[in-house]
Amino acid sequence: MTKRIPFISGNWKMHNTIAESKALAKAIADCKENKNNADIMIAPSYTSLAAVAEAVKGSKVAVAAQDVHFEEKGAFTSAVAPSQIKDAGASHVIIGHSERRSLFGDTDAILNKKVAAALKHGLTVVFCVGETLAEREADKTLGVIESQLENGLKGFTAEQLSSMVVAYEPVWAIGTGKTATPEQAQEVHASTRKYLSSKYGEDFASKVRIVYGGSVKTDNVDAIMAQPDVDGALVGGQSLVAEQFIRIINFN
Repeated sequence: MTKRIPFISGNWKMHNTIAESKALAKAIADCKENKNNADIMIAPSYTSLAAVAEAVKGSKVAVAAQDVHFEEKGAFTSAVAPSQIKDAGASHVIIGHSERRSLFGDTDAILNKKVAAALKHGLTVVFCVGETLAEREADKTLGVIESQLENGLKGFTAEQLSSMVVAYEPVWAIGTGKTATPEQAQEVHASTRKYLSSKYGEDFASKVRIVYGGSVKTDNVDAIMAQPDVDGALVGGQSLVAEQFIRIINFN
């Protein structure tokens, strides 16, 4: 089996001033302990992107934008283009987070255009998928995930998606304190990998990193990361506290 490097990422959402973001980023970047040799990514607000990118320069910490628009420029008030987030120092971008889907109306078709724009500018895509509580209770989880992958990634080759990270985040477990059990996470991750294998080939599927996002904390990360198809975490609240995020990076 291909040995996949763990990918531990923090989504700071709408938190922190520029000064607070710089201090948090520096604390994470200055930590010398990374016993799993994990790739680390943090996603501050747009306003802090450039400052955070400067704060972590020369470290192993990558910087991501939390979203991106699919147009390069134009009359799109409040939107941010891929070239702008890249210019601010981001190398990664989160696309399809459940909050973007549910609160801002991002459809699979819109996300597909965002992925195209990000890839065109050489940004590494962290593509999010996940089901609602109603969908899980109706036993539709695996079908929902496959549909989101099918439609969101439509038209791209395995080569184009070679650097992509997939983040499984059950909507019912985001910001609720609820977490999928390690077994539930493993089931979805394994199914996702199987789908990607059927679509892009076994070699691609064995290498792509599928991370779990959904109330990942210091007290559950070890059990989650012990699952064979869980390659990392997309962390919310506890990525805002350096000590907690560093403990998650150094999962056992």
